Amino acid sequence: MIELQNISKWYRTKSGRHHVFRDVSVTFPTGKSIGILGRNGAGKSTLVSMIAGTSAPNSGRVITNKTISWPVGVSSGFQGSLTSRDNIKFICRVYGLGPDEIREKIEFVKEFAEIGKYFEMPMNTYSSGMKSKVNFGLSMSFDFDYYITDEAIATGDQSFVKKSNALFDQKRETANIIMVSHSPAKLIRNTDIGAVIVDGTITLLEDIKDASDYYSNLQKNA
Repeated sequence: MIELQNISKWYRTKSGRHHVFRDVSVTFPTGKSIGILGRNGAGKSTLVSMIAGTSAPNSGRVITNKTISWPVGVSSGFQGSLTSRDNIKFICRVYGLGPDEIREKIEFVKEFAEIGKYFEMPMNTYSSGMKSKVNFGLSMSFDFDYYITDEAIATGDQSFVKKSNALFDQKRETANIIMVSHSPAKLIRNTDIGAVIVDGTITLLEDIKDASDYYSNLQKNA
């Protein structure tokens, strides 16, 4: 279960506060993969960052008894002056892992990411694709109850994408996903329920097909 209790989120701008959400409450049921729909700027990324715990609401609470990943494939949480090895060590320590577990995760990511000597070089020397590979490998090295992803699960050459998708599908056998996408068809294929964000509100529908139809109708009538 993931519950948002009276969530408000705003950002300061030159013209004052820009509210993304105002006093929003919604409960996502256990055991369901969640598709998130909304226009650009509606608050999709803000919502998943609050669910993941990488951003805090200005008021209200996010309550869950589940483990939730950082956004899979997004590398903004890495420290650029550190190597992949050192970034992985730091993140593992944040999660309370011991030396043996840390070594296992380092070796897993090193083998999976396939970036060669760059693994021991500062991450600010990497391409965006290389950072995404390391992030994806690190995400998959943990067992979460929910994995947060956008519609592009992995980047890189065709063989790497194929390998990544296979591993992600394996994880989904025992976990759920929270997916942000502009593609209703992709959400219907991969998720169970839908959360539609419009004008700072979240409408939860128990069938992703219903959520897709609801969102499409909103788009037509806008």
